[in-house]
Amino acid sequence: MPDLKIYGVARSRAFRVLWAAKELGLEYDHVQIGFDGSNKTPEFLAVNPLGSVPVIADGDFKLFESLAINMYLAKRAGSTLYPAALEDEARTWQWSLFGATELDFPILDWARNTTVLPPEKRDPAVAAKALATLAPKLAALDKALAGRSYLLGEQFTVADLNLASVMYRLLWADLGATPAVKGWLDRCYDRPAAKEARAMRE
Repeated sequence: MPDLKIYGVARSRAFRVLWAAKELGLEYDHVQIGFDGSNKTPEFLAVNPLGSVPVIADGDFKLFESLAINMYLAKRAGSTLYPAALEDEARTWQWSLFGATELDFPILDWARNTTVLPPEKRDPAVAAKALATLAPKLAALDKALAGRSYLLGEQFTVADLNLASVMYRLLWADLGATPAVKGWLDRCYDRPAAKEARAMRE
């Protein structure tokens, strides 16, 4: 039995952890914990008292927060997915936190009010406001990606995985104004591991 357990249904933020595990070729047990009450059982709360997913148990070591989990798994594996240079490590944290703090909530607002909610519950004004909030942030990302395949250069890293996973729902958005972002996002999701992880959630 693998030492690594990944808790969380693929349609949650556990998606990005499952993607990372597949990129790294890790063996793991996938424990299907969602928000149906399974996250409030005494057994799961013993793993993560917050009751949130994803969380991993790597032997006796437990860790929650998906972006931190991916950093840990990539570094633990000694893989090129985790950058070797200090400056690139810092940029990996920069882009991961950029996704979490600058993009995540407006993307969710846009997605809820364009595709997720039933049509009668969608608010076009909220969707439009979310796009307006995203526009300068995506423009900055487009500039950073100009002339390179990935965030740190020509090598796909956990920086790309973390940020692209935050931007998952923008696969259905019109990114014509930011062609470098569109090309990069398509490259990230064209990877075999990304396709496998997407199949688990779709």
